[in-house]
Amino acid sequence: MKKLILLFLLGVISFFPSFAQTSNDVEMADVLRSSGKIYVVVAVVCVIFLGFIIYLFTIDRKISRMENKRKNKTNY
Repeated sequence: MKKLILLFLLGVISFFPSFAQTSNDVEMADVLRSSGKIYVVVAVVCVIFLGFIIYLFTIDRKISRMENKRKNKTNY
């Protein structure tokens, strides 16, 4: 019964944002695209995303190294 209620509420909540979209055009995107600044925005987002990915890989390597070091200490 709980699952049915939660599923119903999720369906109702996901239905509400469709009413907020009254127009099909986005003025800000049109202005950025016409002036060529959209490429700057895309480049900045890509740089941030790549930085985040590199940060996650370095953290993963450090954690793996620490886990291996700890595992080797407990074996002796």
